[in-house]
Amino acid sequence: MAMIHKEISDFTVQAYLNNEFKTVTKEDILGKWSVFFFYPADFTFVCPTELEDLANKYEEFKEIGCEIYSVSCDTHFVHKAWHDASERIQKIQYPMLADPTHALAKDFEVYIEESGVAERGSFIVNPQGQIVAYEVIAGNVGRNADELLRRVQASQFVAEHGDEVCPAKWQPGADTLKPSLDLVGQL
Repeated sequence: MAMIHKEISDFTVQAYLNNEFKTVTKEDILGKWSVFFFYPADFTFVCPTELEDLANKYEEFKEIGCEIYSVSCDTHFVHKAWHDASERIQKIQYPMLADPTHALAKDFEVYIEESGVAERGSFIVNPQGQIVAYEVIAGNVGRNADELLRRVQASQFVAEHGDEVCPAKWQPGADTLKPSLDLVGQL
C-alpha cells in the first residue's frame, strides 16, 4: 500500500456544500493543496466529532491554500440530511464528497469490501494531484485536525524548500534541517 507520489485517478463525484449540490472533479483539485478525509459513514459516532474538528480548523486550512474534502460512501442526499439534522455537521463549510460507487475509496485504497464503507484515511494531495502524506487508522479511533494541519504545512514547506526537511513536531517558523554528511550521527 505504498501510496506516496501516487497520482490520484480522474474522478467525478457529487458533493454537498453550503446547501447546494455540486459536481467535483479531479480538475477542481489540481493547482492547489487538498486533504481527502475519508470516514466510514454519516449518522455515526466518531465521524461527527472528526468533521466538526476539521470545521473548526477550516479557516486555517484555507489560509494556507488547502481545501478539505470529506468523503464517505454515502450519497450527497444523505450528506444533506445529516447536515440538516446535526448541529456539529452544520458547522461544515468544506465540500462533503459522495462516493456511493466506492470509486474514490478504492482509488485511495481505503474501501472495506465486506462492510461497504471506507476506513478513516487522511490524504494530503499536492497541486499536481499526487499523494504526499497519508494516514489510515481503524474505524474506532478519531483523528486530530491540528496534526493534519501541521502535516500539510510541513508538506508545503518541503515542497517549497526541497533541500530542507522538517524534524518531529516541527511547526511553521521553527528550525528545519539541511541533510548533509556533517549531520550523520550528530542528531
